[in-house]
Amino acid sequence: MPTSIGRYDETVAFRRHSTYARVTTIRSRPDVGGTTSLSPPSSRDAPQRKAADVSSQALHTPPTATTHAQAPATEESPAQLAARYGLSVSGARPSLPEYVRQLWARRHFITAFATAKLTAQYSQAKLGQVWQVANPLLNAAVYYFIFGVLMGTSRGVPDYIPFLVTGVFVWTFTQSSIMAGTRAISGSLGLVRALHFPRAALPVSFALQQLQQLLFSMAALVVILLAFGVPVSASWLLIVPALTLQFMFNAGVAMIMARLGAKTPDIAQLMPFVLRTWMYVSGVMWSIDKVLSHQDLPHWVHLVLQCNPAAVYIDLMRFALIDSFHASQLPHHVWAIAVGWALLAGVGGFIYFWKSEETYGRG
Repeated sequence: MPTSIGRYDETVAFRRHSTYARVTTIRSRPDVGGTTSLSPPSSRDAPQRKAADVSSQALHTPPTATTHAQAPATEESPAQLAARYGLSVSGARPSLPEYVRQLWARRHFITAFATAKLTAQYSQAKLGQVWQVANPLLNAAVYYFIFGVLMGTSRGVPDYIPFLVTGVFVWTFTQSSIMAGTRAISGSLGLVRALHFPRAALPVSFALQQLQQLLFSMAALVVILLAFGVPVSASWLLIVPALTLQFMFNAGVAMIMARLGAKTPDIAQLMPFVLRTWMYVSGVMWSIDKVLSHQDLPHWVHLVLQCNPAAVYIDLMRFALIDSFHASQLPHHVWAIAVGWALLAGVGGFIYFWKSEETYGRG
């Protein structure tokens, strides 16, 4: 019995000590309010309670505002910030020399793109790349039957079949370059919007594609010339400068039409009629020299027909390839006219296209 009473007293004492410890802990916490306690605290806990109250006030008192006013910072415009950090507007038109440099840096892309387009052009056809030569030959056959046989334009024109085939091949080069250039931007919007590159690369690559196709057709043209007794001569070397000037002219016109076609896609539907009319006045199927010598036409009509750029490049190729086509059949200063058209269309078309560089693929 005395043992049980002793254990009971120890248990009560332990519980009282634990309760007092918990109360002391709660009162020492600054985030717990209230003054109720199970037992009065001793005087030695006063410094701890005072420190706790000071800490609580420090935690719950908001920071005081700064008494002195700060000087307002000078704000910079977006242009000044861009100049400071060397930033530029995305898609902005570069300067003309920089644009030329960028285009030259992508010359390998232009060549590869033109070759890929030429290879894929007839990839679905059974005859494949044979159509590169067959198409202009079939056109020449149709024109020979209509104009040479039915209309009699072959009379008085020596070597009429080489004359006609040369005209058809050279004209097809110009016609296809301009038609492809008209759709260069509007037909390649996915590429234009996905990649950043000089947009002039597209019409130039399409013109280069047509030049490559003409070079394939030249093999058939040489066979036709030899088959009709046209001898090989040193004048054939004039093909190189003639085609170079014609390529510059075609690429320049293609860039002009690419800008117009990007803004107004309906132009692509109108161009076949314009080009067909241009072909009929370019001496593709008939000799301009023969017509002008037998017709009493105003002087300005003579100038328009003789200085027609398509007719100038066609006649230069005929003069280079066909022995019976003499220099007297060419207009005066024909090489100067050819160079002038190449520079006017090539340089002028390039600058005209560059002026709208930042607008292509938008809207």
